[in-house]
Amino acid sequence: MSTRIGVIGAGMIGQDHIRRLTAVISGAHVVAIADADASRAIEIAAGIPGCRVVDASELVDDPEVDAVVVTSWGATHAEFVLAAIAAQKPVFCEKPLATTLADCERIIAAETALGRRLVQVGFMRRYDRQFRLLRTAVASGELGVPLLLHCAHRMGSVPAGYTTEQVVNDAIVHEIDTARWILDEEIVGVRVLPTRHNPSAPLSLTDPCLVVLSSESGVSIDVEASAHGAYGYDIRAEVVGQHGTSELVTERGPRIRASGRASRAIAEDWRERFVEAYDTELQEWVDQLGAGSSAHGPNSWDGLAATAVTDAIHRALTSGEEERIALPPRPDLYGALS
Repeated sequence: MSTRIGVIGAGMIGQDHIRRLTAVISGAHVVAIADADASRAIEIAAGIPGCRVVDASELVDDPEVDAVVVTSWGATHAEFVLAAIAAQKPVFCEKPLATTLADCERIIAAETALGRRLVQVGFMRRYDRQFRLLRTAVASGELGVPLLLHCAHRMGSVPAGYTTEQVVNDAIVHEIDTARWILDEEIVGVRVLPTRHNPSAPLSLTDPCLVVLSSESGVSIDVEASAHGAYGYDIRAEVVGQHGTSELVTERGPRIRASGRASRAIAEDWRERFVEAYDTELQEWVDQLGAGSSAHGPNSWDGLAATAVTDAIHRALTSGEEERIALPPRPDLYGALS
């Protein structure tokens, strides 16, 4: 039996997920769409048999919607996630889970009171084959004790008006989650190091942004986030361990030798680089719904922990000092970190 999905938010990522749910993965179909731009929602729904346009406030409680996908503006996420929990419906929420720590705590409290995990957060890198191999290399013990984690998040370009807040909340947040997941421990401290400003970026944008995170066991995680990488979309990660190292293999496509050069293509943007990860992420979520089990992916606690770290980065950008992170006790509902 196919799971009936309602989608709140039909912007860029929302449309990509709607396409994925209707044309790529199996076991689900989109039956309702809500968006602040009603004309856009109507246009998208017209291409999906049996899909209706409804108000966001009505979608969650719609008896013909089995599960909800939230891809709206970040500040609205908490409202819709809390509504889904109240309706006892599974909800897939794109990051961030919420834009404030207080709202994350409200979501944790609602799920804990219910006694069931209904929320999955869209940290899609956990579904990328290369990131999974990197995590396996660490977990196997082959590298010995992890000592350092080097990360780079280079965007070829960003839209006009892109802010430092977006660099942190939309880009570096992924390195935060993958660091926690790969190392299987929380982040407890944050520093932002000064860098030479990229002349291609407006003076109001911290570009590149160089962040150093500290884990519970003392692993240092350096994250370089560049908004004007110029040459393409490039994601890098390397774990330096006691006995060796492991790094992502990021090149796509065949190696070409021509005109005196050997080269490989570089992804243009996040949709190209992580297309398979997004497909796997939603397919596994839908499979779990079909089996009647709770979502096994990134949960509300992961969303809260990531928000706590992004908040600390913002404080460090202002203070110039190391900012410490104190998380509330993790409820038993969320089990081990990973």
